[in-house]
Amino acid sequence: MSTRTPNILWILTTQWRASATGYANDPNARTPCLDALAAESVNYTQAVTPHPFGPFARAALLTGVPSPENGVQDYFDPLPVTARTIAHQLNDRGYATAFFGKWHLAKRDPAAPLVGEAHARTVVSLLARGGFGLWEGFESGFLLNDPWLHGSRLPAPVQVKGYQSDVLCERAAGWMNAPLRSSSYAGPGPRPWFCLVSLEAPHPPYDAPAAGVQARAPGEIVLAANVPRGGEAEARARQELAGYYAHIEATDRAIGRLLAATPREDTIVVFTSVHGDMHGAHGLFRKGWPHEESVRVPLLIRAPGVAARRDDAAVSLVDLARMTRGLAENKAGVVSDLPWPGKGGSETRPTFSRISMPSVVALPHQCGRVWRGVRTKARKLVLNPDGSPWMFFDLEHDPLEITDLSGDPARAGEIEGFRRMVG
Repeated sequence: MSTRTPNILWILTTQWRASATGYANDPNARTPCLDALAAESVNYTQAVTPHPFGPFARAALLTGVPSPENGVQDYFDPLPVTARTIAHQLNDRGYATAFFGKWHLAKRDPAAPLVGEAHARTVVSLLARGGFGLWEGFESGFLLNDPWLHGSRLPAPVQVKGYQSDVLCERAAGWMNAPLRSSSYAGPGPRPWFCLVSLEAPHPPYDAPAAGVQARAPGEIVLAANVPRGGEAEARARQELAGYYAHIEATDRAIGRLLAATPREDTIVVFTSVHGDMHGAHGLFRKGWPHEESVRVPLLIRAPGVAARRDDAAVSLVDLARMTRGLAENKAGVVSDLPWPGKGGSETRPTFSRISMPSVVALPHQCGRVWRGVRTKARKLVLNPDGSPWMFFDLEHDPLEITDLSGDPARAGEIEGFRRMVG
């Protein structure tokens, strides 16, 4: 790696659970581009979202502060305009910053349909764009094809034809490769940049066209053992997963083209997702649930000079801003390893992550209760609002969370120890 300050690319997807990649050995997933990235990256195999629902997780990701402390407690709460994000922090360090894609943190009409043009064409005001120097995207709307874009270069929403992942990756690649000049940047070489590409796929509607990728027959989908067989849950899971994996394949291709256009020598690449999807596990669907399918996310970080490896540190998306800031603050631009996500640059290896749902999102199939919990590689405790145990799993011996041990008297002492970690 050269001695210039590194560029940083975050690729953020939506509803892409940790298990749904080829490199994670999912037999359904066709992800050759991400598999190649994983072979060159630190693969955080235990990464989680702090909150398995879009706005809460996005606010935590950008600010490094969990919800609701960051100001987002309800599904329709906008990110406060006073919130300091990773974009503000990197602006202060001389970076050019840009955002492309789904925002999902602006003020929007709760009465408008969630799917469609109403939210897709909602204009995000300049002050509500999280401090990014260039912002080009859409509030939400779940239009996986022909997205409506507005922002720094598009004052009013304009519909752009094409598969959403392709459109956003192409526009981001164009920005990254344009000359970036600034009279205020005095460092060596060109001005460094930070680019966040926020893709909606593979979020539903799963039956939307996927850039020509044909969904497999539902009967060909390989289901996990924790999806109940022989009933409505199995039938629905197979149908949805057929479309889900088509969008994963199409988005993997778009990400591959973006990576091919990304300067390799000086660029740190991050790939992750906001949350997962239950897809019939335990008979449940969508997100908000504390189960692994909902809270675990992929997290790859490729940094020049850092050897590829699998890492089982307890990393959360809420840590990513702090880790990124640590990389940007490396004045020499030489990275020998990634900073641990401990507070204040701590060298202590993180061993647990906190997870929670700060409020109930009253949408179909989502989790219908507030909860908070803690997860390690080996255990997971989830508490009710009154502090009583809701779930306790031995992930070491029961990774599919078949047996809830929260009522087992023999586990009472262990549960109490984890309860103190929840905070």
